[in-house]
Amino acid sequence: MTGTDPMAFDGRWAITIATPVGRQEVVLDIVHRDGVLSGTATQGAETVPFIDPVADGDRLTWSQKITKPMSMAVRFDLVRDGDALSGKAKPGILPATAVTGIRVA
Repeated sequence: MTGTDPMAFDGRWAITIATPVGRQEVVLDIVHRDGVLSGTATQGAETVPFIDPVADGDRLTWSQKITKPMSMAVRFDLVRDGDALSGKAKPGILPATAVTGIRVA
């Protein structure tokens, strides 16, 4: 890990994923505790854990498995700029989509 402390990602983030089926609003809860970075993503009633999250400077990457709108793995690659996030989500074999978000807590 280089640069920014991974705790810089701690908190609740409201992100929007621009997908082919419309904008998806998701809440991320991220915490760095005892040297371990973890998080969850919640959309509606579905909450899924981050898989292998890595903070490298202002960049955060992880995967997660979702079941809606269809079952697949999604890979995230986001960059933090203060209290804003931007980057891409790559759902399975589908094309990457834009992600934007802000820290809300």
